[in-house]
Amino acid sequence: MQFLARIPSVLTNKYVLTLIGLGAWMLFFDRNDLFSQFNRFQKLRELKSSSAYYDQRIEEARAELERRKTDPTAFERIAREKYFMKKDKEDLFVFDE
Repeated sequence: MQFLARIPSVLTNKYVLTLIGLGAWMLFFDRNDLFSQFNRFQKLRELKSSSAYYDQRIEEARAELERRKTDPTAFERIAREKYFMKKDKEDLFVFDE
């Protein structure tokens, strides 16, 4: 009984004990605990940065597509490099790396 006498009366209240227990459960043991929320926040930040990177790549690809549609020299360059097309009286040499 002397042990209980040393504990402040606020901590022996059943409502305060319930709130402390519930708080501990929510912070450490719940599925959405504090550590999981922190990890999810970091993952969200990584995904947002990669989203910005891919948005930039998409814009570059669109600009390249427009350039290829309008510029005949770009069209010819792609045909020569990718599909190994050549003009008449022209020799084509392909080197494997």
